[in-house]
Amino acid sequence: MEIKITRTTHPKAKPSMDGIPFGTYFSDHMFLMNYDPEHGWHDARIVPYGPLELEPSCMTLHYAQEVFEGMKAYRRADGHIQMFRPLENIRRMNNSSVKLCIPHIPEEDFLQALKALVEVDQDWVPSEPDTSLYIRPFAIALDAHLGVHVAHTYLFCIITCPVGCYYPEGLNPVKIAVEPREVRAVRGGTGFAKCGGNYAASLHASDKALKKGFSQVLWLDGVEQKYIEEVGSMNVMFKIAGKIVTPSLEKGSVLPGVTRRSALEILRNWGYEIEERDLSIDELIAAAKDGTLEEAWGTGTAAVISPIGEISFEGEDYIIGGFQIGELTQKLYDAITEIQWGKVEDPYGWITPVC
Repeated sequence: MEIKITRTTHPKAKPSMDGIPFGTYFSDHMFLMNYDPEHGWHDARIVPYGPLELEPSCMTLHYAQEVFEGMKAYRRADGHIQMFRPLENIRRMNNSSVKLCIPHIPEEDFLQALKALVEVDQDWVPSEPDTSLYIRPFAIALDAHLGVHVAHTYLFCIITCPVGCYYPEGLNPVKIAVEPREVRAVRGGTGFAKCGGNYAASLHASDKALKKGFSQVLWLDGVEQKYIEEVGSMNVMFKIAGKIVTPSLEKGSVLPGVTRRSALEILRNWGYEIEERDLSIDELIAAAKDGTLEEAWGTGTAAVISPIGEISFEGEDYIIGGFQIGELTQKLYDAITEIQWGKVEDPYGWITPVC
């Protein structure tokens, strides 16, 4: 694939990377590529970051036919830049696109676009501790038409931004609230896909939780409202009586997280027994009461590992591990981030060099 590169003539002043907030400052360039039935994906280009021109009747604005991804590039101590498991994100976005009826993007073209944009904006990849370059690819429907049907034209875009810790708490434990009524996704829906509708559906309950002092919502299933699915926008794991228990992906209402998969592979390599299964909120609370709930954490690209120190359910608060980061939680965070930043050799083949 040929990528035309037009560099900005007005580079932005870079913000201080010390304590930089997540998702606020965007780098100088973006990648764009268009799709239509006659030409397929075409006109690959890197241009200065700026507004997109869309028709007010653009179908994405009305019917949410779009998908997106989240991944990161990391600067090693030797100055080189690398990405963590980008092919897994590429495949997940293409899998999401099947559900949203968006044309498949060839993996090799997708990866080439990622590498090219990061290389053009390599000066935006920070080197400060706990920082990285967040990468947001997304595809949107462009048809200027009101009517619920599959679009014919699309735009694929990639933007990037330097980031620090996702949560203000950093790696400190967070408080979460079980949501007993609202649901994020249902079986047969788009729960497994990374699309905006899933996140829009979470906003009301999340906002209520934030106003009550909680960092995230613990979501239950959309059928019986009994089984745990995700925590906020992350997958969730629990260490119960020495075993690692995490919701199964089989029902299609839980996002198949890349960090989730990586954590499970590492934990299995360490010899932990893993149970991917239905876990009811009643079983979890019983474990919290009898002390067998030893640790809990969320997994996701943005935060990597987020320790959970307190769960609130039906007016009762349950402290996990003395509201301290658990030994295994810390060990898992260190293992993943040391690979991501190139502090240790990658024994799994997860790293893709960029420049």
